[in-house]
Amino acid sequence: MHDDGYFDERVAARYDDDAAALFGPDALDPIIDFLTDLAGNGRALELGIGTGRIAPPLGQRGVQVHGIDVSEAMVAKLRAKPGAEDIDVTIGDFATTTVDGSFSLAYLVFNTIMNLTTQEAQVACFRNVARHLQPGGCFVIEVGVPQLQRLPPGETIRAFQVSDTYWGFDEYDVATQGQISHHLWLGDGTVDRLSFPFRYVWPSELDLMAQLAGMRLRERWGGWKREPFTSESDKHVSVWEKVPL
Repeated sequence: MHDDGYFDERVAARYDDDAAALFGPDALDPIIDFLTDLAGNGRALELGIGTGRIAPPLGQRGVQVHGIDVSEAMVAKLRAKPGAEDIDVTIGDFATTTVDGSFSLAYLVFNTIMNLTTQEAQVACFRNVARHLQPGGCFVIEVGVPQLQRLPPGETIRAFQVSDTYWGFDEYDVATQGQISHHLWLGDGTVDRLSFPFRYVWPSELDLMAQLAGMRLRERWGGWKREPFTSESDKHVSVWEKVPL
């Protein structure tokens, strides 16, 4: 039986509803604009394509997208969406899985690089992307900046969202760059809980991973609208370019 990892049927069933705010035009349009500009007339490779928040609207802009994802349950949700029939998906670990052809763009959005929970796997991902990119092609990552400045001394847990029906907490292990995101939903007198392991990663560390893979930093922003990246930014959108031989 195929292992969907942490993104099994239970997660896939509620994923789009839980992330509904990320599917609106205000959230999506700047991402699609950004990626379309970089793809040009070439093909795009999405790592962790999931339920298809990005790929179908990018395809509607004329960009041919191929996806990689470990979760058949998540990809099944993608398959039910308009435009998904034009998107090829390979099931596998995006750090090591290869697909045919070359690409002008590869991208990893919404903290997905942190789903690789070891530095070795994250380095392997950069090298895998470099193998797929054309010379001059670009690799885009959107990922949060570790929120360690907001942890009081001696504390390991930080709430990132709290409401009457939902609680979200990040648990940090600074020694290993480990992060576990805990999600708890209250409904009908019961509490539903999911926890996901991550490895947080610093911008400079990602730059070194890119260098090891034969890429160099082209641009870094604080968001998809090309906001400046500063010491106050809570995330970054970074673009590395494959160095032509």
